[in-house]
Amino acid sequence: MYNKVYIVDDDEVSIFLTEAILEADQFATECKGFLDAKNALQTLLESATGQSQDSLPEVIFLDLNMPFMSGWDFLEALKPYESTLKGHCRIYILTSSVDEQERKRAHGTSLVAGFLQKPLEDEWLIQLK
Repeated sequence: MYNKVYIVDDDEVSIFLTEAILEADQFATECKGFLDAKNALQTLLESATGQSQDSLPEVIFLDLNMPFMSGWDFLEALKPYESTLKGHCRIYILTSSVDEQERKRAHGTSLVAGFLQKPLEDEWLIQLK
């Protein structure tokens, strides 16, 4: 079981469903949902840089298509902190997109550990544990 998981998605229902699945599978002790990627980024960077006592999340489920800051923008903003995050925080794209180009782009992004389709399924969680 993981200690902390972030879910970054602009859709409240998606966050609720993902949290419910994670809770049912006892995937993590704490799940924190962010409707705004900028807030998630700020919270994550405060932990990564020691500005906060909060520990880094071990897993982040990240939506791609969000207003104001997309999942791709979020990943780009994390590039300067890649060495700090590597080995401590795994990011999984969790999207409804079926665009093969996005899947290929995700696989070419070093911070991304995997590309998952919404809704999150139990069989994937078993593989992620």
